[in-house]
Amino acid sequence: MTAKHFSLPAARGGLLALLAALLFGVSTPLVQHFGKGLGAFTTAALLYAGAAAIGMASRQRMEREARVVRGDVPRLLSMAAFGAVLGPVALAWGLQHTSGASASLMLTLEALFTALLARLLYQETMDRRVWAAMLLLLAGGVALVLDQWRSGATQSWGLLAVLLATAAWGADNTLSRALAERDPGQVVLGKAAMGTVATAVLAWLLGEPMPAWGAAVALFAIGASGYGLSLRFYLLAQRAFGAARTGSVFAFAPFIGAAFSVALGDRSGTWAMAAGGTLMMLGVTLHLAESHGHEHEHERLEHEHAHRHDDGHHDHTHDVLPVGSHSHSHVHEPMRHVHSHVPDVHHQHIH
Repeated sequence: MTAKHFSLPAARGGLLALLAALLFGVSTPLVQHFGKGLGAFTTAALLYAGAAAIGMASRQRMEREARVVRGDVPRLLSMAAFGAVLGPVALAWGLQHTSGASASLMLTLEALFTALLARLLYQETMDRRVWAAMLLLLAGGVALVLDQWRSGATQSWGLLAVLLATAAWGADNTLSRALAERDPGQVVLGKAAMGTVATAVLAWLLGEPMPAWGAAVALFAIGASGYGLSLRFYLLAQRAFGAARTGSVFAFAPFIGAAFSVALGDRSGTWAMAAGGTLMMLGVTLHLAESHGHEHEHERLEHEHAHRHDDGHHDHTHDVLPVGSHSHSHVHEPMRHVHSHVPDVHHQHIH
């Protein structure tokens, strides 16, 4: 097998994660702008209603993507609880009580929670370089909290709510790794629909005010792009090169959001905020510079997921070879080889 076979998944995963980061990063200051005066549950319901629409529209045919099955429902429920209820509600409340730029930068800690949980649950590799990157992200987050504490208790509580959102989305990201081989449209639809129903019911029970039509349409559109389409790209990136690395590339989203927030007129920046952002950027860059390769063994594996026959790992035969990506149950025979790799679905060995 040539090096070309192994470079393509990582490059594709990085691009997909960057697209997800761009869409989500821009959404944060927009949610702050259009969500003013609205309840946190109402905001979350509108965002994930938009995401559900994207999931519905992007579902693939059975022969192209693996279906979501009944056994996936408990995991989808957990993803909805963390990622479509707790995460967006905490973010919506936090954005109303702190600056958009600092909230955007705090979201970088999502990469920290994702990487740690991916290590605990999936044994994804984390060498000294990655641990150093995680410490830089943590130091940057501490700097942001201390900076906002000087601005008053309300600002600091808002930032801590954003921190809670990052932890919730870190858990959501890790849970979604096991569904990365399923049709991402179905996964987005299932998670978003559950989250929409739960947050809409809670908004009604709490008597939150109804949004104006303009704000409702805007938040629906933001949810479609920044939560629905972004999540689709995120799941495809996880499929390509694992949960921890997807989380690291996605950590550029907060910097995109902070820059966009400043462009929209946020002038709350301080030297402490700049120092925290710099530490976080260094952490992200250090993590992305990681390179991992060694001799490893593939055991016999039978599974189903979307795949191609030019990626170096799928050499089974067909009566008529399909063109491009397709999905069906297939078998990988045992083999041992050496190459640089990432913890995708075919490289989840223990170190």
